[in-house]
Amino acid sequence: MRNFFVAIMLATTVAGSFAAPRNWKATLRETDPEFFKTDEAKMIGDNLLLFQRETGGWQKNTDMTYPLTATERDSIAADKSRRDDSTIDNDATTIQMNFLARLYNASGDSRYSDGFNHALEFLLSGQYKDGGWPQFWPDNEGYQVHITYNDDAIANILKLFRDVINGQEPYQGTLIDESMRARLQDSFNRGIECILATQIMVNDEPTVWCQQHDHITYAPAPARTYELPSFCSQESAMIVELLMSLPNPDQRVKRSIHGAMKWFDDNKLEGYAIERTGRRGDPDYDVKLVERPGAGPLWARFYDLENCRPFVCDRDGVPRERLDQIGAERRHGYSWYNDRAAALYPLYEAWKTTNGE
Repeated sequence: MRNFFVAIMLATTVAGSFAAPRNWKATLRETDPEFFKTDEAKMIGDNLLLFQRETGGWQKNTDMTYPLTATERDSIAADKSRRDDSTIDNDATTIQMNFLARLYNASGDSRYSDGFNHALEFLLSGQYKDGGWPQFWPDNEGYQVHITYNDDAIANILKLFRDVINGQEPYQGTLIDESMRARLQDSFNRGIECILATQIMVNDEPTVWCQQHDHITYAPAPARTYELPSFCSQESAMIVELLMSLPNPDQRVKRSIHGAMKWFDDNKLEGYAIERTGRRGDPDYDVKLVERPGAGPLWARFYDLENCRPFVCDRDGVPRERLDQIGAERRHGYSWYNDRAAALYPLYEAWKTTNGE
């Protein structure tokens, strides 16, 4: 029943319990301490423990926030021993851990802290010796073995580790012991080393990162057929934000940040905007990159490794220059342009003031 909950995720009501459509990720990102004292929060926490694999991780793209039927609970329990769907992709595992930490703070129920620590063991178990993480483990195949920055997977782990180490809310108090804190610090340090080692160098100058890197050679690596080895702006923005949060950065970290920011500045697209026409799902819906004076900056998600030119790609794996050159399915179903790096500029100016040019 591995695809059973795809349908559930799309449902707007379940057993009449919730009348309005639910954004389940927003629910798992709830921060109001009063919410975590409610029966609903405890129900969700119990669901998360049920969904948690024996590996310690969780599967992705699955709504775990609604009241389950007995049949559903039996089906979920039967899948707990699966070893091929525990992942850090699409916020999986880290988003459930955040919820459990908040619920433990509110309730003091050790089941939730135990689930959180079991997930920490899962994250620690997946780290390569060089400091990177694959997308799925312990069982994986194909591109799942690559060091995975895609959708901020590794950045999410390292940000979580950083906050747990520092006892930042909601990871304060007795959630972990000092032995675990020391292990997380070692893992965090190795993760930063992996980031520095995989940064793409051009003429001995650091630039940005690919979505995936080979876990042996560190070279940019492919994933799905439309995700080719490239300079990738979207995931690189989160990596740079993470690096700028490091206290007392050494010269390698400084050089990395300066190089990435120069790359962003050199490759921004000004005077362009993303335009959406019609309603998603309707025949006239479309996504276009249009010229618009004064708009931007934007960045293409992918730039080719040879000439650093923006490209888009369909499922045939052939890079193309324009959105209208790929089919509607990929044109509408993927984020080809973004403005994430724009938020780095004020952070960078403040960072330079603190850390020097």
